[in-house]
Amino acid sequence: MTIENEQRTTDEFWMQKALDLARHAEERGEVPVGAVLVQNNECLAEGWNQPIYRHDASAHAEIIVLRAAGEKIRNYRLCDTTLYVTLEPCVMCAGAIVHARVARVVIGTDDPKSGAAGSVFQILQSDQLNHQCEIKKGVLKDECSELLQGFFRKKRN
Repeated sequence: MTIENEQRTTDEFWMQKALDLARHAEERGEVPVGAVLVQNNECLAEGWNQPIYRHDASAHAEIIVLRAAGEKIRNYRLCDTTLYVTLEPCVMCAGAIVHARVARVVIGTDDPKSGAAGSVFQILQSDQLNHQCEIKKGVLKDECSELLQGFFRKKRN
């Protein structure tokens, strides 16, 4: 197996975990977004959207994960980590990802309305900030997109 194929397989494995967490959020009436933070191919933290449950506008999957990982390693700097998230981070989450020094962000599907990894804004790779993240988009894109679209279709009906 080539290094590229191995990386794709690893990315798909962790994105599938993030999708499972997104489904968990959906079961609880939250927008189905899941996230997993990985270091050395081990899960540091996982989370799902919880703003409704927590009565907290900042309780996005990414923020939940960054907080949990920081507590676990007793450091807010999460260097040499990869964040897998089913939906492109918003501005708030992208800012937190940059401040946490996450090395790489793997995104399932774009957010054309408020994405901050290139769709609307580019926070994760802004040369105006002191840290930039490597970005990989489109891992399990169809599954991630369908989960979100299905959720909002049900909400409209």
